[in-house]
Amino acid sequence: MKKFVVERNLPGAANMSPEELRKLSKTSNEAVARIGNSYSWVQSYITEDKIYCVHIAESEKEVREHARLGRFPINTISEVKVIIDPSTASTA
Repeated sequence: MKKFVVERNLPGAANMSPEELRKLSKTSNEAVARIGNSYSWVQSYITEDKIYCVHIAESEKEVREHARLGRFPINTISEVKVIIDPSTASTA
């Protein structure tokens, strides 16, 4: 499985109400369920006018299918090649 970061331009994203966020999450969960066990939405980061979503999927095609089913915009999809964190500095 591959990990993808999806950038979605959504003006005013940071001003979404808790109810709007619940609906957005529910729609995403329903799309994930339709795709099946090979797909996972990990989490999303909301900034002022964008949402960055982390997904685990077999291919970019599945990520695009998730967006189509949920009617979510996609501005970019990037496959994660390497993950680093603070502990990477101390790895031998």
